[in-house]
Order: sequence, then structure tokens, then C-alpha cells
Amino acid sequence: MGKRAEIAYNNFKSGYNCAQAVFMAFSDKYGIDEETAAKLASSFGGGMGRMREVCGAFSGMLLVNSMETGSADASDREAKAANYESVQKLAERFKEENGSLICRELLGLTKKQEENEGTAPEARTQSYYKKRPCAEIVRCAAEILEETFE
Repeated sequence: MGKRAEIAYNNFKSGYNCAQAVFMAFSDKYGIDEETAAKLASSFGGGMGRMREVCGAFSGMLLVNSMETGSADASDREAKAANYESVQKLAERFKEENGSLICRELLGLTKKQEENEGTAPEARTQSYYKKRPCAEIVRCAAEILEETFE
């Protein structure tokens, strides 16, 4: 496991959401302090605001990808294409490793379980970590990023 993957894993275990955990592990590369990184990524946790859509760890990957391959020039179509190609390659690799990009699928939630969850994050107890693969998915996301960009 790489250094940033370990940081991301520990960030998650410290209570940060999956997107925060990943993005914060790389934020120093871009001169972004941890507080700003945590705020930027905060809405992406729980599959985007706990809606269980796109996995937050993958969203955190895309924040890093944007810093690595993104463009601020609205007219640069080649840069946009290169960025989107990078997104798709990361998505393919993430799906190979984890089986899906979708939070509810990664968690194996039934529709009824998902409906009963509400918006409040679950307490990070030992039973939480036993039933949720999130810490390992966060580690995997950071490892993919390390292999791709370090």
C-alpha cells in the first residue's frame, strides 16, 4: 500500500467521508490545505449526499483527476477530451477492482434498506466497519490514483 492510500484509509477511519478521505490524501500536491479539501469533497460522501449514487471514493478520485488533467480554458476541446478519457480509464479500473461505481451496489443495499437510511451518517462503530467495505474501497481508490499519477 502506498503512502497516500494509507493516509486515505486513515482519514476514513478518522471519520471523514469517502470522498474527503481520498481527496485530502492528495490535496498537498496541489497546495490545498486539508480543511479546504475536506469542504470541497464534503457533499460527495455517501454516494453524493447519502443518496447512494456515484461512490464517494470515486468522486474523490475525480477531484484528484481534475487537478491532474483538468483544464480551465473553456475553449480547449482537446484538454476536455483528454480529461474525459482519463475519467473513463479511472472508472474502468475502479469497476474492475470493486465491481461498480454505484454506492448502493457496493454496499449491497436493498431498496428498503436504502429508504430507511435517512440523511444522518451512521455512527462509526466496530459493527459499522464490519458491515461496510468503504474503508477498503477508499484505500483502493487512492492506490489507483497513486499508480496513475505518482
